[in-house]
Amino acid sequence: MYNQLVTKEKTLAVIGLGYVGLPIALAFARKIKVIGFDINAKRIQLMQQGIDPSGELDSSEFEGCDITFTDSLEILRQASFFIVAVPTPIDAHTMPDLKPLIGASVSVGKALKHGDYVVYESTVYPGCTEEDCIPILERESGLKFPNDFKVGYSPERINPGDKEHTLSKITKVVSGCDAESLDIIAKVYELVVDAGVYKASSIKVAEAAKIIENTQRDLNIALMNELSMIFDKMKINTYEVLEAAGTKWNFLKFSPGLVGGHCIGVDPYYLTYKSKELGHTPEVILSGRQINDSMGAYVAKKTVQLMAKQGKDIIKSRVLVMGATFKENVEDIRNSKVADVVSELINFSVQVDVVDPYADSDELKHEYGFGLIEKPEGKYDAIVIAVNHKPYISLEESYFHSLSNGNGIVIDIKGVFRNKIQKLTYWSL
Repeated sequence: MYNQLVTKEKTLAVIGLGYVGLPIALAFARKIKVIGFDINAKRIQLMQQGIDPSGELDSSEFEGCDITFTDSLEILRQASFFIVAVPTPIDAHTMPDLKPLIGASVSVGKALKHGDYVVYESTVYPGCTEEDCIPILERESGLKFPNDFKVGYSPERINPGDKEHTLSKITKVVSGCDAESLDIIAKVYELVVDAGVYKASSIKVAEAAKIIENTQRDLNIALMNELSMIFDKMKINTYEVLEAAGTKWNFLKFSPGLVGGHCIGVDPYYLTYKSKELGHTPEVILSGRQINDSMGAYVAKKTVQLMAKQGKDIIKSRVLVMGATFKENVEDIRNSKVADVVSELINFSVQVDVVDPYADSDELKHEYGFGLIEKPEGKYDAIVIAVNHKPYISLEESYFHSLSNGNGIVIDIKGVFRNKIQKLTYWSL
């Protein structure tokens, strides 16, 4: 398989061309023949023109790539090595939503042939690849695993907006259903990963490794968020405490904040779901999730409290929220906890305006029920700096003062303006 891919006798396909799938597809397309498959025809049309619908990659990234973008199952059947990189979100009840993964498995199953390989990159709970995906591949293809086709798992480590830790620079964890498949899958990924690969002992181990990477970060941030609540009652600044504690060589440098996005705020629920299914209630993980999921409402309530303390009429108050994406300098609004801040403020009958230089207003309206204004209008009783986008970092206190109504309040979630705001009322996590 490896030699046939390198000589372009066989083709590799990437299913799901979002933040994860497209960079992978283009990386391979500089080395071998690739089919980029996505069910969204509009996104396919953009990529055929050298445009990344997610806004992460420059058009130059498409140059010199041997790739065919398609939503056609007939074209997908030309591939022999399939990489599945579809999203794995959670539903409204924080339960794993496997519909994209199941749909992708159905498509791959219909295209699968004797001797083909399927590698899943989508984040799942340990056991999902073998228990949920492989039966679909067998049913749709009429083939039998593992004699007729091979399966592996290699967790994605794409970080939206991060131009330093890119695909080629991060060690890639790989796994296979047997020794032969592990060796071939490792060699295929070594084509595009300069940092090298790590061979996990099994598919389940690789799945679990991905889950705990983000669960660990989630719990550490939850601790910082809880500390920020405690320190707020003590009237000391959390970031000053963290700076002091950070002078110890083994202190882990995490900070409080809104935990959203497609990974940290989602992946732990896949692990807790499987844990409960096996009869164990993961109390520490769920406690961390509860804290982090409550932070948007906490920030909004603190904003309202500060306005009330100044004697402002809450119903007539206006708040400007700066930033709506799940993290700085990206267009990605998936699971953005800024939406929780906005929703809670609206529940207090506060008038809320939202600005963001990267987010799409229509997408926000569709996903969360509110859109963007082009620029701040009039005076505001409080300004919430929710996301530290580059255009915001260089702002001075005079800018916030010019937008403030009387005794202005600045809510600086990540503490970026801690030493810059002197005259306005200032608060941060």
